[in-house]
Amino acid sequence: MQGVLNKLDDLKELGVSALYINPINDAPSLHKYDPRSYHHVDVTFGPNPAGDQKIIAAENPNDPPTWQWTSADRLFLKLIDEAHRRQMKVVLDYSWNHTGTQFWAWQDILQKQKASPFADWYQITTFDNPATPANEFTYQGWANLASLPEIRKVDVPVPRQPGGHPYEGNLNAGAKQHIYSVSKRWLLPDGDAKRGVDGYRLDVADQIPLGFWRDYRTYIKSLKPDAYLVGEIWWEEWPDKLMNPAPYTSGDVFDAVMFYQAYRPARQFFSNVAEPLDAPQFVQALQAEWNRLPEPTRYAMMNVNATHDAPRLLTDFYNVNKYKYQATPRDNPAYKTGKPDADTYKRVRLYLMHQFTSIGAPHIWNGDELGMWGADDPDCRKPLMWPDLQFEPETRTNYQPGPLDPVAYNAEHHRFYQQLTRLRRTHPVLRTGRLEFLTATGKRLSYRRFDGKSQIIVLFNLETTPQTFKLPGKGKWTALLGDGKLTATDASLPAMSGLVIQQ
Repeated sequence: MQGVLNKLDDLKELGVSALYINPINDAPSLHKYDPRSYHHVDVTFGPNPAGDQKIIAAENPNDPPTWQWTSADRLFLKLIDEAHRRQMKVVLDYSWNHTGTQFWAWQDILQKQKASPFADWYQITTFDNPATPANEFTYQGWANLASLPEIRKVDVPVPRQPGGHPYEGNLNAGAKQHIYSVSKRWLLPDGDAKRGVDGYRLDVADQIPLGFWRDYRTYIKSLKPDAYLVGEIWWEEWPDKLMNPAPYTSGDVFDAVMFYQAYRPARQFFSNVAEPLDAPQFVQALQAEWNRLPEPTRYAMMNVNATHDAPRLLTDFYNVNKYKYQATPRDNPAYKTGKPDADTYKRVRLYLMHQFTSIGAPHIWNGDELGMWGADDPDCRKPLMWPDLQFEPETRTNYQPGPLDPVAYNAEHHRFYQQLTRLRRTHPVLRTGRLEFLTATGKRLSYRRFDGKSQIIVLFNLETTPQTFKLPGKGKWTALLGDGKLTATDASLPAMSGLVIQQ
């Protein structure tokens, strides 16, 4: 936690306006999706773990009036305050679908079995029969993982399909009330909305019934009307079919979802992958995704590429595989995990130019702006390459012999991200303007962002030869970012380049 506090000024200089923070609830793992408790920050993130453990032990975890603030909790509240002071929002990650096996309610069940007051909180199939020597205790774990017992779903009218399909129903009433109390604790610390988080990112949202999400939205908005609720929906059929966001973005569930659906076709257009898209196919894919959403929701979408659950952006572009399929050397010995080549950096920066000029909120997986690379989880969670740190060099594959590459902060790449955030910040039309495609032929693409006051045109030439684009209307054009030559009517771009211009 202190490390994030120490880097807030760096993030502000980068141009960050919101922090999405992966789970920090008290949990034994690195990933923290297996909480011991929802309502406390992990004690190891604070200055006094032993003292915090004593505070937690003195509470009744199912009685919110007994909850206290640990030193780790208070450090997080300080982080929220310092972020707000820098005009940054804070969005906190939670998974209401499951807990860890060390969660206080689960531990009570293990001890008391059917006699536990929390026995109906979880998807328990069979309780242990003390009259027999065998242990008959069985339950449903998320993704069949015994370490992540699922909270009970109730009032489900028809049998659930496998993950990736929305369904009606709700969560157990006791667990639901506890979730509400935890959510209120961080939204309104001691009743003060100014000191609280600004929203929640909600994990494995497709695993939780829509009835709960509707109720949850109503509750959260009653506490803080402008709280941002963003759901994680991803695969309907991995690795070929992504979910339809429409059931979650109709106005009564989430404000947005993590928009992997826009990233995958963008990767196929900008990167040199085995299943490429040309410009018309890319435009068609984007329009198909946007047309599923109410127009205002398109602008609120969390436009992700790399995340804690996916390869880093540079590595994802460096490899030709399907998106997130065999994306580690353990699954594919040919998968490249070392420093990407120059072509990859060029293609990534062209994609980033698109990401920051398209509809929706651009998301940066922390460290990508520093030039980091890495395969799928957990390789995307390596220590960050801050400028003042030194790392050992590595080979291009990490596993096989070969030439060594330095592992170090990439100042040029960092500056490019800063240019992009500055561009978006200083030109409101890139945040709220309409988008119209102008050119889509072969690997040539252009579009404009416009409103009643200004117009910006974005052009990409991914062909192997220079290309000329006709510009709409006449007048003087100014280059804001990228390479190319301008006249009153034309823009000439070198091969593999992009250009952002304003009239």
